[in-house]
Order: sequence, then structure tokens, then C-alpha cells
Amino acid sequence: MSGSEPREDVQALRVPPHSQEAEQSVVGALLIDNSAWDRVADLLSEPDFYRPEHRTIYAALGRLISSGRPADVVTVFDALGSDKAAEIGGLAYINSLAQCVPSAANCRRYAEIVRDRSVLRQLLAKLDEALAIVHGGEGSAAEKVDQVQALFAGMEARSHARQSIGMDQVMVKVIDRINAAAEGKADVFRSGFPGFDRHLCGGGMNPSDLLVLAGRPGMGKTALALQIAYNVAQDGHPVLIISQEMADEQLGLRMVASQAGVDLGHLQTGKLDNNEWARLAEGVDALARLPITVDDEPGLTLRAIASKARKVRGVRLVVVDYLQLAEGDGETRTAQVGSISRGLKKLAKQLDCAVLLLSQLNRNVEQRPGKRPQQSDLRDSGEIEQDADVIAFLWPLADTEGGSRPIGLDIAKNRQGSVASLVLEFTGATQAWAESTRSIDSFAQKKSRGGYDE
Repeated sequence: MSGSEPREDVQALRVPPHSQEAEQSVVGALLIDNSAWDRVADLLSEPDFYRPEHRTIYAALGRLISSGRPADVVTVFDALGSDKAAEIGGLAYINSLAQCVPSAANCRRYAEIVRDRSVLRQLLAKLDEALAIVHGGEGSAAEKVDQVQALFAGMEARSHARQSIGMDQVMVKVIDRINAAAEGKADVFRSGFPGFDRHLCGGGMNPSDLLVLAGRPGMGKTALALQIAYNVAQDGHPVLIISQEMADEQLGLRMVASQAGVDLGHLQTGKLDNNEWARLAEGVDALARLPITVDDEPGLTLRAIASKARKVRGVRLVVVDYLQLAEGDGETRTAQVGSISRGLKKLAKQLDCAVLLLSQLNRNVEQRPGKRPQQSDLRDSGEIEQDADVIAFLWPLADTEGGSRPIGLDIAKNRQGSVASLVLEFTGATQAWAESTRSIDSFAQKKSRGGYDE
């Protein structure tokens, strides 16, 4: 072999991965046994076939079988029409496919081979895109890393399609979950607020759940989310806090104030007495040992948020503060916000973690007597209502009393639990939240007596 001739193995690499025999076997099996469609339809779609004639025949088979009509050599030929049939080899080629497969029994395995080759072709395409990103002139190295990582997100899921399971297997999972809950071993993340956890499925935030915490500015959403993050991390679960509004140092100050019980104003000025210095040292030490990661990069895209979450090993809770500051896809802001909420729900399922998403409410709630939020008050997108598993609202019940302010917490949507209302107490000086023994109704009674003005 001369030095100018390409090696045979290099030439082979230029042919995209595919198996003509497996593709022919899948199509042939469907031609002789239409019931085999149910064994392959969850694995394959038309683009999975490398050869265009096989894509065309598979599409015709799908249309016929899905409409309840018989699909064999003659009916597929007729459905294609003479011109299109001629392009793929005519009646003779369709008939040869049916003849080359003695049985449809192994159709599922043939389909798996076709699908695996399709995934490999997609992987090669992604690699080409990754090279284009790397050699492109725009963007920093860090931005390019995020873009490349996003390219391959979902490839693993595509290469391992989930199988449907029987109800007997579902019941095994149900019993296992009930037993785990009874033994206090349920795979949930407790917020640290028993009244809130009690209404959630299994007594806490669940993996794959998207929870939305919404309120008007000044309701203490960030402080409450930080306290929940602290409580989850204290149980040993890794947490990622993505803050697009506050710097990491500001978040740290608020967490220290809450956990050490030191006035935030004192921390900001550095004017602490000896007792406060001692509590501060204990609080800093406790926080430093927790599995919490903080990222304060502003204006993140959904792709960047997902990339950062995947980098936190074993992450179980992702806090995003807040929705309206993230950048999404779409021509309108409503479409962009909707794409972010959908993407975060998908991320929760992919990483098997809970996502706590903070959101602003629109100004309509300010005009409503009592200022009690409704789901329609969620700012920028009604799609948040659809994507979220849990939606909780914060709203003012009264002015500050004795250093703390009573805040209503409404669980307005709860896909796997019950809706409910409870009262929390927010102490602004230390950014601390606690459950109250009072009920929402007691504030309604107080208002009727003219005790305060909402």
C-alpha cells in the first residue's frame, strides 16, 4: 500500500454507523407480522433508519398499522404510490424484505440494534458540533465548555429507553416506598418546616419535583429558600444554590445571620459584642462543613443552569433564585419563562433531584383585598402552573409584631399531596423563619374586629 492511499480502517470510519441487515429485518418482520409494531414503536422513529428506503417503508407501515389497516407487501406498495415505490426498488424490493425474515419473534432485538446505531450517528454529529464550537471564534473557554456539555445532555437517556412495566412491578415499588416511609427512610428532602412537609408526598420534597415558591418583593423568599437549603444540607444532601440576584457573599451573610442568630445589620457593620462573635464563629463553622455549593453568575440560560447542576456530584436540591432573571428560549418573555420552567422540570427528572424555583408575582395581587395570591398572579407565564409539582405563595398577614412578621404560606398546588395554608414568622433582623402556632383563620378574625389594616 502506497503512502498516499488511505487505510481501509480509516475509510470504514467515514461510513456512519448502521446495520443494513437489522434495518431490513425490522421492516421485514413488520411486513409479515403487524403485531410486532407494539414491540418496536417505543424504540424507533423514522430518523433512526440510516437507509432512506427503509425510513420510507417504516413510515408507511406506521401509518397503516396505526390506522388499523393491514400492512403487507401489497398494501405498503399501494400506500407508497408507484413513483415513490419505484424510488425504493419497487414491489420486488419490498417483497424481498418480507422474504428475508423467517420470523418476527426477534423483532425487538433487531430494533435495538437499529436504535443503537442511530444513537452512535447522533453522537458523531454532536462531536462535529462540539468541534465547531471549540474552533469557533466567539465565547470564552468556560462558555464553550458549557455549550459542549449541553450538547450531550440527554444522549444517555436516548441510548437506554425505559421499558413499560406491569402493574405487579408497580405495586412492588409502591410497597417499597410505603415501607421506607414507615421506617423513616423515604427518599425525600425535609424542608425543616414540619407543617409544610406534612402536606407534601412522603413528608418532604421529592426527587424529580419542581417546587415553586412565589411572592411579591420583600416577602423573604430568598431567606426562606436559604433556610430550606440549610436544612436539606444538614441532613447530608448536596445542595446547589443558584443566585442571580445576590452575590455569594450576600447570601453567606444572610445564612450566617439566620443560623447564628446574629443581627444582619451588626454583621454588615462588624459591630458585634462578645456573645455575637462567639455565635458567629459557631455559625460559620457549621455552614462551612455543609455540602452546599453557591453560584452567583447573573443572566444564566437554562443550559448553563443545567450544566452547573450536573457538576455538583450527587446533587439532591437545586435552588434557583429567581425565575424571571434567567434567560430562556422564545421570541416573547412569556415564552422564555415557560421554556425555563419546563426545562427545570426536565432537569429535576434527569438528575433525580428536587428543584426549588423562586418566582415573582405580578402587581395584580397588590390591588386585591388581603393581598392573597392566586396562581394567575405568577409573573410572565401561566405555564409555570402546568410545570410545577408544588406551588407555594407567601403573603403578608400583618405588620411586624415583636420583631417578627407573620407571613401566610399557601400551598396552592400540590400534585401528590394536599393544598393547605399555614402561618410562618419571619424575623428580618436575623433573616430567620419559623413556624407559628397561629392559624390563618385567626388573622381573618382579627381583621373583622378592625385589629389591623391589610
